[in-house]
Amino acid sequence: MRVSPILKELGTYPFVEVDQAKRRALAAGRSLIDFGLGEPREPVEPFIRDALIEGLDAAQGYPRSAGLPKLREAIATWTERRFGVALNPEREIVPTLGSKEAIFSFAHLVVERGGEKDTVITTEPGYPVADRGARFAGARVTELPLRAAVGFLPDLDAVGAETWSRTALVWLNYPNNPTAAVATGELYERISALAAQHDFIVASDEAYSEIYFDAPPVSALQCTDRSRIAVFNSLSKRSSMAGYRSGFLAASPEIMAAVRTFRPMIGATPQEFVQRASLAAWLEESHVERMRERYRQKRELLLSLFGRAGRRVAGAAATMFLWVETEAGETSTDLALRLLDAGVVVTPGSALGPSGEGYIRLALVPTFADCQRAVTILEDVL
Repeated sequence: MRVSPILKELGTYPFVEVDQAKRRALAAGRSLIDFGLGEPREPVEPFIRDALIEGLDAAQGYPRSAGLPKLREAIATWTERRFGVALNPEREIVPTLGSKEAIFSFAHLVVERGGEKDTVITTEPGYPVADRGARFAGARVTELPLRAAVGFLPDLDAVGAETWSRTALVWLNYPNNPTAAVATGELYERISALAAQHDFIVASDEAYSEIYFDAPPVSALQCTDRSRIAVFNSLSKRSSMAGYRSGFLAASPEIMAAVRTFRPMIGATPQEFVQRASLAAWLEESHVERMRERYRQKRELLLSLFGRAGRRVAGAAATMFLWVETEAGETSTDLALRLLDAGVVVTPGSALGPSGEGYIRLALVPTFADCQRAVTILEDVL
């Protein structure tokens, strides 16, 4: 059977390879503590489950692509409370099926396949979905490396004039997966100004905006000029609702006009009962504070371990991730395999992009008790 040449070129989704290695170990009877995938395992709060159950009417029609008006209003209430930004729930917000599908498909709205605006800029190491979605949209992709020397922020000066002139879309992701870095307001203001100068859209993946351990991270929504800004967020991390597949896209009315034309074609809107559960989640903050405290406790436990082991944690300011340096002469894959042999699963940085070599990523998703067990194991391995 013939398949898309792009599918052939991209090959296996990187996290599938990690999962396959893990399955082989489990099939061999190994007991593993899994820090590999950033998949929240915290139980969903009872009030959210109750809201979902109450939304299960006897009959359910197809969910409308615009989403429930009350859900859009709840999201607008949250963005104003959290970021001080007043959004029009009718013209600037649309619910999404999580954020992954919206991120993957967004390039289709703006890329001119074979035209003047055929380029998408992404960052690496990183979540591969934006890059892969752009390639399936027929875009040229330019990757900007994220390096410790500049706080894991993209070097916008490294982009040449010709590339800027062809750019349709620039992707940012802060707080960042995998480096755990946090963006500055200055970065967002600069990229917003460049977007106006060179006529492109800035897409900001902010799925980890609510997992932080110091000052709350800023949002691209807070730019002085957000006419070319599109922000993606999700309840997967904020409310541990990964299985619910519920998020949102917020953008200017001009961008949203294209979004509202495109999204009915793909039918990617959460079921109405999920939207009603999401509404309850966006309006309640105490459960998010409890979530942050659980991650904080696990983070401090692991940071102490790596400190004792003399391992530098290059990034840990936010997100559920720790970005840990390998030692000289040891690749990220070598270290990941060595830890897997000891029963601890991590992600080699090289699986997330060339600039990820020299690091491993730990997702703080095991229970606190499992994190304690992992510390005991790693004391003898690191």
